[in-house]
Amino acid sequence: MEKLLKVIAQGLVNEPEEVSVVVDEPNEEGVIVYHLHVAPDDMGRVIGKQGRIAKAIRTVMRATANRRDEKIAVEID
Repeated sequence: MEKLLKVIAQGLVNEPEEVSVVVDEPNEEGVIVYHLHVAPDDMGRVIGKQGRIAKAIRTVMRATANRRDEKIAVEID
């Protein structure tokens, strides 16, 4: 899951070496939070107009998590 998120983000940004993903331990509800970090100049590329790209990233990640019976959340920092 972490690698998938990183590959998606690296395809969107101008500085792919700046992309990093931090994974939190599951919380009391069993939700795993993935924190996506990109360069400040690339933040707009990852979020997109009105958050459309960010929403699409979250949708793909949730669909993958559902296949694995996991609960996830993606935070873009």
